[in-house]
Amino acid sequence: MVAALHDPLGFRRGPAMANRMVLAPLTNLQSHDDGTLSDDEFAWLVKRAAGGFGLVMTCAASVHPLGKGFPGQLGVHNDAHLPGLARLAAALRAGGALSSVQLQHSGMRAPQALIGAQPVGVVDDPERGVRGLSTAEVEQAVEDFIVAALRAERAGFDGVEIHGAHGYLPCQFLDVRRNQRHDKYGGSADNRARLLIEIIAGVRASARPDFQIGVRLSPERYGVDLGESRALAARILAGGQVDYLDMSCWDAFKQPEDPAWAGRALIDWFTDLPRHGTRLGIAGKLTDARSARECLTRGADFVLIGRGAILHHDFARRVGQDADFASVALPVGRAHLAREGLGEKFIDYMATWQGFVADGQDAR
Repeated sequence: MVAALHDPLGFRRGPAMANRMVLAPLTNLQSHDDGTLSDDEFAWLVKRAAGGFGLVMTCAASVHPLGKGFPGQLGVHNDAHLPGLARLAAALRAGGALSSVQLQHSGMRAPQALIGAQPVGVVDDPERGVRGLSTAEVEQAVEDFIVAALRAERAGFDGVEIHGAHGYLPCQFLDVRRNQRHDKYGGSADNRARLLIEIIAGVRASARPDFQIGVRLSPERYGVDLGESRALAARILAGGQVDYLDMSCWDAFKQPEDPAWAGRALIDWFTDLPRHGTRLGIAGKLTDARSARECLTRGADFVLIGRGAILHHDFARRVGQDADFASVALPVGRAHLAREGLGEKFIDYMATWQGFVADGQDAR
């Protein structure tokens, strides 16, 4: 029997989620430049808990100063970040949602002007001004993720999600084309996945027994081979150390970009994998009740809502009230987004998305 979007969902560890809808980790540019939580980011996230999401996840939070990828990025790499994080964790719990910090390192994608130093990555890349990490530095990066996770635990969050997708540092190591390292972190598929697997194992060994761990993967793009991604997903699902796997598909129902994998929607290459008690979530242009339900019909345990949650803070509640609910049509006015709890910097960022914001349009 297919679960409904408002059925509760238990995990291997920690508390159950009240429903099957998660606020996706969304870049929003609205925290302070030192990584401390701003009132705007606090309000944006807490409003989604009040809007009925079962789990509210922060934006990608940097685990190291060199890993900062964009201005106004939330940080979790310094104890100075703890007061704001603790305030947020308490408010999300009071709002009825589970809470998670997404742990992220931008690697070679960190802008030099932003971090004030040379970006680091898998290998030297003179054209991009990137310095390759030594083996010892990769091992330190593993430790940086672990320490950041423990900081989130101290702040009172229910768990963390390790960002292994979208071309950020762990995903850069998975890159078939770029990762030609000759140490234990390069070359073979197992070696390229080693950074991510060591982060998972380190967080699991160091955090309390009921601390929840999620992992986000990209099924394709960024040099990721779909076959390897499917095999890595199967390995993580079977490993027993992770509570949920979050597949970031961009468009859940699209055909794979690699013609060798054509014939099935992208989601279907992952929902058929054995779970072994690990939950599987799907993200990818889910802006209405129908598409969210379709993910569960195809075998997902939960869905992650991005654009729909930007447009409607109470998307999760509305889906429960109206089986045909669909997000408001784009573009929307800045006033609409302000009413939905986005701060000015977040609205400015959304205005860079083609066709999302109509300046001067206040009606919606």
